Amino acid sequence: MNRTGAAPIVRLRGLTRSFEQGGERIDVLRGVDLDIQPGEIVALLGPSGSGKSTMLQAVGLLEGGFGGQIEIAGTPAHEVASDARTTLRRDHLGFVYQFHHLLPDFTAQENVVLPQLVAGRPRAECDARARELLAALGLEHRLTHRPSQLSGGEQQRVAVARALANKPTLVLADEPTGNLDEHTADKVLAQFLELVREEGSAALVATHNERLAARMDRVVRLHDGLLEQGL
Repeated sequence: MNRTGAAPIVRLRGLTRSFEQGGERIDVLRGVDLDIQPGEIVALLGPSGSGKSTMLQAVGLLEGGFGGQIEIAGTPAHEVASDARTTLRRDHLGFVYQFHHLLPDFTAQENVVLPQLVAGRPRAECDARARELLAALGLEHRLTHRPSQLSGGEQQRVAVARALANKPTLVLADEPTGNLDEHTADKVLAQFLELVREEGSAALVATHNERLAARMDRVVRLHDGLLEQGL
């Protein structure tokens, strides 16, 4: 939910990104402006190929080559060194992708524990946090199962738990249910939104599905490299 008067957790100003293809310049982002408030869930709506993933990569500090200003949790990420951007990602951001990208040799619980260990948290605390998140997603009976032993919906719920493991201020989700059937997608999205709200995180969720986008706090539409707000 948008907390009126709070400083934005994300502030984008004049965000641009261009690519060269076949000797031709393609402007994917042409000056995107966006604020996301703490605790606000924003749907980034647009068809495939509209630049949604490119925009998420910018906000997630996953790739260079962007112009403009990117501020995360009050820090101007466009001005800081690479190691500082890595710290910003670790301390403030969680990621959910269309494909779960779970580590196949680790259990559901271990997949949620690992990012916490990387952040330097004690193992017992990591295990407890993983069990708490997986139980909230209805997977308390699947803790010791590896990804190959889980359904597609279960795998994606583990990915949601992993994204929230370090209590990020912002979750970036790129078509998080795009690889699931409609019934499973509805269930996973409902659990994702409920858990994000319970955790108090903000989220930017890229989707081409207007019906799913309508369940979020606000919808912005990426069109011709610019954002159309409040649609």
